Amino acid sequence: MPAIDFRTATPDELAAIDPADFIDSVKAMSDRELKELMEGPNRGPIIESIFTRMPQIFRPERAGSASATTHWTLTGGPDGGSDDYTVRVADGVCTVLPGHDGDSTLGLTMAPVDFIKLITKTGNPVMMFMTGKLKARGDVALAANLAGWFDVPSR
Repeated sequence: MPAIDFRTATPDELAAIDPADFIDSVKAMSDRELKELMEGPNRGPIIESIFTRMPQIFRPERAGSASATTHWTLTGGPDGGSDDYTVRVADGVCTVLPGHDGDSTLGLTMAPVDFIKLITKTGNPVMMFMTGKLKARGDVALAANLAGWFDVPSR
Protein backbone atom coordinates (compact mmCIF):
# COMPACT_ATOMS: atom_id res chain seq x y z
CA MET A 1 0.00 0.00 0.00
CA PRO A 2 1.43 3.41 -0.88
CA ALA A 3 1.87 5.90 1.93
CA ILE A 4 -1.02 8.34 1.91
CA ASP A 5 -0.81 11.67 3.67
CA PHE A 6 -4.44 12.75 3.70
CA ARG A 7 -3.49 16.09 5.26
CA THR A 8 -1.46 17.26 2.27
CA ALA A 9 -3.02 15.33 -0.62
CA THR A 10 -4.65 17.39 -3.36
CA PRO A 11 -8.32 16.78 -4.26
CA ASP A 12 -7.18 14.96 -7.42
CA GLU A 13 -4.83 12.74 -5.39
CA LEU A 14 -7.62 11.99 -2.92
CA ALA A 15 -9.98 11.05 -5.76
CA ALA A 16 -7.33 8.70 -7.19
CA ILE A 17 -6.71 6.74 -3.99
CA ASP A 18 -7.77 3.13 -4.35
CA PRO A 19 -10.77 2.51 -2.05
CA ALA A 20 -9.09 -0.48 -0.37
CA ASP A 21 -5.96 1.63 0.28
CA PHE A 22 -8.17 4.37 1.73
CA ILE A 23 -9.82 1.91 4.12
CA ASP A 24 -6.48 0.40 5.16
CA SER A 25 -5.13 3.89 5.87
CA VAL A 26 -8.18 4.83 7.93
CA LYS A 27 -7.94 1.62 9.95
CA ALA A 28 -4.34 2.52 10.81
CA MET A 29 -5.34 5.96 12.16
CA SER A 30 -6.16 6.65 15.78
CA ASP A 31 -9.39 8.47 16.68
CA ARG A 32 -7.29 11.56 17.44
CA GLU A 33 -5.64 11.43 14.00
CA LEU A 34 -9.02 11.03 12.28
CA LYS A 35 -10.44 13.94 14.26
CA GLU A 36 -7.49 16.18 13.34
CA LEU A 37 -7.83 15.17 9.69
CA MET A 38 -11.55 15.98 9.66
CA GLU A 39 -10.85 19.36 11.26
CA GLY A 40 -8.23 20.18 8.62
CA PRO A 41 -8.39 21.70 5.14
CA ASN A 42 -8.94 18.34 3.38
CA ARG A 43 -12.19 17.56 5.19
CA GLY A 44 -14.34 18.65 2.24
CA PRO A 45 -12.33 16.89 -0.49
CA ILE A 46 -12.15 13.65 1.56
CA ILE A 47 -15.89 13.65 2.19
CA GLU A 48 -16.59 14.49 -1.44
CA SER A 49 -14.34 11.67 -2.69
CA ILE A 50 -16.22 9.18 -0.50
CA PHE A 51 -19.66 10.24 -1.72
CA THR A 52 -18.45 10.40 -5.34
CA ARG A 53 -17.46 6.73 -5.15
CA MET A 54 -20.75 5.46 -3.74
CA PRO A 55 -22.33 4.79 -7.17
CA GLN A 56 -19.24 2.74 -8.12
CA ILE A 57 -19.53 0.41 -5.11
CA PHE A 58 -23.33 0.17 -5.21
CA ARG A 59 -24.63 -3.37 -5.82
CA PRO A 60 -28.12 -3.18 -7.36
CA GLU A 61 -28.73 -6.90 -6.90
CA ARG A 62 -28.49 -6.37 -3.13
CA ALA A 63 -30.98 -3.49 -3.15
CA GLY A 64 -33.43 -5.41 -5.32
CA SER A 65 -36.46 -3.32 -6.21
CA ALA A 66 -35.96 -0.97 -3.25
CA SER A 67 -36.02 2.78 -3.78
CA ALA A 68 -34.75 5.26 -1.24
CA THR A 69 -33.58 8.82 -0.85
CA THR A 70 -31.17 9.39 2.01
CA HIS A 71 -30.04 12.77 3.27
CA TRP A 72 -26.64 12.72 4.93
CA THR A 73 -25.59 15.55 7.26
CA LEU A 74 -22.01 15.62 8.51
CA THR A 75 -21.73 18.09 11.36
CA GLY A 76 -18.83 20.14 12.67
CA GLY A 77 -17.84 22.04 9.56
CA PRO A 78 -15.11 24.67 9.84
CA ASP A 79 -17.69 27.46 9.77
CA GLY A 80 -20.00 25.64 12.18
CA GLY A 81 -22.05 24.32 9.27
CA SER A 82 -22.38 20.85 7.81
CA ASP A 83 -21.58 18.86 4.70
CA ASP A 84 -24.87 17.68 3.19
CA TYR A 85 -25.40 15.03 0.51
CA THR A 86 -28.29 13.15 -1.04
CA VAL A 87 -27.83 9.49 -1.97
CA ARG A 88 -30.70 8.20 -4.07
CA VAL A 89 -31.33 4.60 -5.09
CA ALA A 90 -33.99 3.98 -7.73
CA ASP A 91 -34.42 1.50 -10.57
CA GLY A 92 -31.15 -0.24 -9.70
CA VAL A 93 -29.07 2.96 -9.92
CA CYS A 94 -27.35 4.94 -7.18
CA THR A 95 -26.88 8.67 -7.65
CA VAL A 96 -25.24 11.20 -5.36
CA LEU A 97 -25.92 14.92 -5.23
CA PRO A 98 -24.42 17.63 -3.03
CA GLY A 99 -26.98 19.15 -0.68
CA HIS A 100 -30.34 17.76 0.35
CA ASP A 101 -32.48 17.16 -2.73
CA GLY A 102 -36.16 16.20 -2.51
CA ASP A 103 -37.94 14.44 0.33
CA SER A 104 -35.90 11.85 2.19
CA THR A 105 -36.85 8.32 3.11
CA LEU A 106 -34.08 8.40 5.70
CA GLY A 107 -32.02 11.20 7.20
CA LEU A 108 -28.66 10.45 8.82
CA THR A 109 -26.71 12.94 10.92
CA MET A 110 -23.27 12.34 12.41
CA ALA A 111 -19.83 13.82 12.98
CA PRO A 112 -17.35 13.29 10.14
CA VAL A 113 -15.16 10.87 12.15
CA ASP A 114 -18.20 8.69 12.81
CA PHE A 115 -19.10 8.90 9.11
CA ILE A 116 -15.62 7.68 8.16
CA LYS A 117 -15.91 4.79 10.63
CA LEU A 118 -19.40 3.95 9.38
CA ILE A 119 -18.56 3.82 5.69
CA THR A 120 -15.29 1.94 6.21
CA LYS A 121 -17.06 -0.53 8.50
CA THR A 122 -14.54 0.16 11.27
CA GLY A 123 -17.29 1.36 13.63
CA ASN A 124 -20.38 -0.34 15.02
CA PRO A 125 -23.47 1.44 13.62
CA VAL A 126 -25.79 0.00 16.27
CA MET A 127 -23.58 1.31 19.07
CA MET A 128 -23.23 4.65 17.26
CA PHE A 129 -27.03 4.91 17.10
CA MET A 130 -27.54 3.83 20.72
CA THR A 131 -24.96 6.33 22.01
CA GLY A 132 -26.34 9.20 19.92
CA LYS A 133 -23.31 9.49 17.62
CA LEU A 134 -25.52 8.51 14.68
CA LYS A 135 -28.95 10.09 14.44
CA ALA A 136 -31.52 8.61 12.09
CA ARG A 137 -34.95 9.96 11.20
CA GLY A 138 -37.46 8.39 8.90
CA ASP A 139 -37.23 4.75 7.84
CA VAL A 140 -34.85 3.42 10.49
CA ALA A 141 -35.24 -0.13 9.12
CA LEU A 142 -33.70 1.16 5.89
CA ALA A 143 -30.69 2.33 7.89
CA ALA A 144 -30.09 -1.26 8.99
CA ASN A 145 -30.14 -2.53 5.38
CA LEU A 146 -28.44 0.34 3.57
CA ALA A 147 -24.84 -0.73 4.25
CA GLY A 148 -25.52 -4.09 2.61
CA TRP A 149 -26.28 -2.36 -0.69
CA PHE A 150 -22.64 -1.28 -1.02
CA ASP A 151 -19.52 -3.38 -1.48
CA VAL A 152 -16.92 -1.79 0.77
CA PRO A 153 -13.52 -2.93 -0.52
CA SER A 154 -11.26 -4.86 1.80
CA ARG A 155 -8.05 -6.82 1.57
